Amino acid sequence: MMTTKITATELAKNLSDVLNRICYRGERFTIERNGELIASLGPVSRPPAITIDELIARVGDLELPGDGFADDLEAIQAEQPKAEFKE
Repeated sequence: MMTTKITATELAKNLSDVLNRICYRGERFTIERNGELIASLGPVSRPPAITIDELIARVGDLELPGDGFADDLEAIQAEQPKAEFKE
């Protein structure tokens, strides 16, 4: 992705917008002050919270629901009030 060059003044005026663009679009910025590059801003690379191997190992250790599980879900659903839609 391309890096956008902005001045320190532009950053100060538009900090929230710049941070949102970094967070949600993955954009990168270089910051200039008096024509000199002084900093760069970009998204933090985050390692996955769990690897696929760890996920498989954890899911494999889960017990399957008992025989009455589906019946329990149906009973719970039947006890819920009907949703009212207002126009």
